[in-house]
Amino acid sequence: MLPLAIALSLLIGVSLGLLGGGGSILTTPILVYALGVEPKTAIASSLLVVGVTSLAALGQHARDGNVDWRVGLVFGAAGMLGAYAGGVVAGFLSATVLLVLFAAMMLATSVAMFRGRSAAAPVTRPAGWMIVLDGLVVGAVTGLVGAGGGFLVVPALTLLGGLPMRRAVGTSLLVIALKSFAGYAGHAGHVQIDPYLVGVVAASAVVGSLVGGRLGSLVSPDALRRGFAGFVLVMALFVLGKELMPAPEPVSTAEVRSAR
Repeated sequence: MLPLAIALSLLIGVSLGLLGGGGSILTTPILVYALGVEPKTAIASSLLVVGVTSLAALGQHARDGNVDWRVGLVFGAAGMLGAYAGGVVAGFLSATVLLVLFAAMMLATSVAMFRGRSAAAPVTRPAGWMIVLDGLVVGAVTGLVGAGGGFLVVPALTLLGGLPMRRAVGTSLLVIALKSFAGYAGHAGHVQIDPYLVGVVAASAVVGSLVGGRLGSLVSPDALRRGFAGFVLVMALFVLGKELMPAPEPVSTAEVRSAR
């Protein structure tokens, strides 16, 4: 299981390095369906993995001057409140409901990626309360389903925070890290994670994010975005199929004998 965990975790990091997001969309399905982790534990674990990986990727963006600390901390503080509340609420929902909500998040992400993002920065910034409100909503989604929400945060920072695209991507990593750790805190009261597995996945994802950052300059961003959007769409349909399609009933030995 360890080699599989490392290989798949590298993909999580490469996604973050190449696209500035998307790592959490991969983390939960990998933990649940490839590594056999219980869904609620997988959601809490994914928040830690994404938080650590986002912090690692944030360093380079900060050195390049692509982080707006004021907007990021305001948005992130609101997101932390929402994420913590979402993590607490998740304890009252079934694993199936959480995974279906996660798949819905994946579908929304896929649509947003197919449509793309505008690189133009708004001229003016709206009222601060709009940034706080959006941070609360996006944070609640993060805490509830374990998705860092990079593809929600970046457009929000562009439209509500008035940031140009490159600066919004760097700032989003700060927001995602804050929300992810707060979301995990909300889950910690009702789940127990495997620290060893989380450590292996997080370390591998960090390495992958560094590799992905270097590969980003060699591949067309539009081609990457569309390809990843298609992959996310397939993963969403897979999760929905697994959770909504009834499993076949096991056939008892007596029924087999009677059929003979």
